[in-house]
Amino acid sequence: MAEPTVTLQSRPIGSGYPAFGPRLKRIRRSVGFKQSALAELLRVDQTTISRWENGVQTPDPEVQAAVFSAIGSSRRDDSALKRLVETSSDCIHLVEEASHKCLAYSASRARDWKTSQSALLGVPLWQFATDEIRQAEAELQNDGWWDLQHPEPKAFVTSEVRHDQIRISAGQIIWERLYLSDGTPVRLVSGTRKSRA
Repeated sequence: MAEPTVTLQSRPIGSGYPAFGPRLKRIRRSVGFKQSALAELLRVDQTTISRWENGVQTPDPEVQAAVFSAIGSSRRDDSALKRLVETSSDCIHLVEEASHKCLAYSASRARDWKTSQSALLGVPLWQFATDEIRQAEAELQNDGWWDLQHPEPKAFVTSEVRHDQIRISAGQIIWERLYLSDGTPVRLVSGTRKSRA
């Protein structure tokens, strides 16, 4: 199997995922990678990993996605956790914390999104984020989310937005960090819709 090749191009901090550096550091540590091992996997030098994690250099969004994909490729499939999410009566979904790739969602969430219960599996949901979701994600760094092994849940309210593939309902969202059996951090997303008068 060919290893991923990462081409380095820097953009101003703020492009791609918010808090790319702290996010990368949390993911790397959680799955047990040393900077040198990650550098070898990505075919870059350790200094580059250090610069990314410290916010000195921020790669293009495409490189960010490749980095998180490379880290995620070593993870196991936690079918029991996914099954619990899929069979829950609550409106919930589970995403990889690094990339927001959808791992599982309940039938209630599928109805809320107006899609089937499998259509968005493996799809990075970040592309559908509302302004409020993007703002809440940007606030995570100031909340200490990336520094803590078990941060407090993050709750906020979002507005409704409709895309071709998905509808995000207005209402409260709660983010909670969980870990897969191999240490990969994932986010359980639950929420309640605003009632319509």
